[in-house]
Amino acid sequence: MRLLKPFANLGLKVLAVAIAVFLWTVARGSSNVERAFDIPLTIHNLSEDLVVVGQSADAVNVRVSGSMVALRNLDPEGFEYALDVSGAKPGRSDYEVDVTRFEFPRGAKLVSRSPAEISLNFERRATRQVRVRADIEGRPAQGYRIGKIEITPPRVRITGARSEVLRISEVVTEMIDVTGATATLEREVRVSPGAGHVWADEPRTVTVRVRIEPEPAPEPAAGGEGTPPV
Repeated sequence: MRLLKPFANLGLKVLAVAIAVFLWTVARGSSNVERAFDIPLTIHNLSEDLVVVGQSADAVNVRVSGSMVALRNLDPEGFEYALDVSGAKPGRSDYEVDVTRFEFPRGAKLVSRSPAEISLNFERRATRQVRVRADIEGRPAQGYRIGKIEITPPRVRITGARSEVLRISEVVTEMIDVTGATATLEREVRVSPGAGHVWADEPRTVTVRVRIEPEPAPEPAAGGEGTPPV
């Protein structure tokens, strides 16, 4: 009986394994797969007289098909969907999403995109001066009280969607905590018109001086100790 040698034809076996691995790699690399990613939306050529107060999407989702090799070379970080809104007017405008402008790697092709259309709402821009109110929180130390509050400048300019700007009569500063204070405080803080499509123009910060003063001594009650008898 002839015994089989464990290392007989070792070279052929190694070659066969190498060929199998190569064929598997080629097959895997040539088979089509799909990959989806979001392309952020950026707005270009917006008129200085308008403000965007609403949009139906912040990004465009695309699905691309291709070989693993092709999709491995696809870097979505460098993509953005630049939406040209030149000529826009107050109200709603709809824009068709056109992704044919993007150049995908060889071997990759676009399968779908969502949404197919982006809607934007525009409103006239307005500007006005409003007063500043300091947001004071807490209580000074016992025996002290809050005195005069000085804000420099006392008024700032805000800009934004006309309907929202006309409803705002004041902006509020960041919170200033006076808890336990025994001396006058001075802080440089930012101002905010609140949520919405309004922002503060320069200056965006103000200086707030909160005077902390001793509470006045209580006056003696009438008819108390030391009052001469009638």
